[in-house]
Amino acid sequence: MNGTHFVIIAVVILVIVVSWYVFEAGWDRRLFSADPGKVCENLNAIEAAAFLREHPGTQVLDVRSEGEHAGGALPGAVNVSLGDPAFDEKTGALDRTRPVLVYCAGGFRSRKAVDRLKAMGFENIRHLHRGYLSWKP
Repeated sequence: MNGTHFVIIAVVILVIVVSWYVFEAGWDRRLFSADPGKVCENLNAIEAAAFLREHPGTQVLDVRSEGEHAGGALPGAVNVSLGDPAFDEKTGALDRTRPVLVYCAGGFRSRKAVDRLKAMGFENIRHLHRGYLSWKP
């Protein structure tokens, strides 16, 4: 590969990365807004760990697959895969008034789960930004 090809590839990768961050920022502005009296926040790993320490009754929802969950999970996490056809039914059994911290591997599936939890009437939602990959036990 010559220098010109390398520059073209680098520019394409840069455009893709910047586009993702622009898309994600817009998605987050919409997703992490909440109706009056409700909470929906995007927390980094340090903030999420502090939140869990300060709110030990938080329901922790892991929306990864069973295999991913078996490979390691946040303490006390309940695993309901976003791909499970009974996702709404299973998450509907959680207490909609208690805080819930939702995460996946990198943050994409859990953002979709946040949208569904909001639609189901959950009042106090926290999301682990960048997912389990950002978690440092």
